[in-house]
Amino acid sequence: MLGLGLDRLRTEMNRLLNLLFNQGVLDEHFLQLRQLENDDCPNFVSDVVNIYFHESDKRLRHLRELLMEKELVTDYKKMGMHLNQLLGSSSSIGAKRVTTVCMAFRSASHHNNRPRCLRALEVLEEEYCYLSNKLHELLHLEQQHLLAVGIRYPIQN
Repeated sequence: MLGLGLDRLRTEMNRLLNLLFNQGVLDEHFLQLRQLENDDCPNFVSDVVNIYFHESDKRLRHLRELLMEKELVTDYKKMGMHLNQLLGSSSSIGAKRVTTVCMAFRSASHHNNRPRCLRALEVLEEEYCYLSNKLHELLHLEQQHLLAVGIRYPIQN
């Protein structure tokens, strides 16, 4: 066995998933995503999550750039576009708290409220970082589990 025993790995994965659901970090969409994974596509969740983080990193960077522009006028329309994309992708993977913060951020941008947008961005980055850390931890445990039962599963960063 690699690292932890199979039973301990399953217990740890379940503990982490329960924690994320109890904290409201994830919702049922994440479970639906996991149901799409099978023996023919054992990397499905990992691939989707990695694409989500890759694209979301860019959107967060664009949002920060829009809010930090030196000009007095922030492009709230463009900000709304990035927020809608981030909101949709977060919702589709079941990132409940990130989705909720995106909705508050979008409301602030609709009202052209720069101070609320700045605060929402700060909260969004905190929630996103927590989600990223926990989902990568979960995916790492799942990779260990799959390796322990003999399935090859490439580690992606």
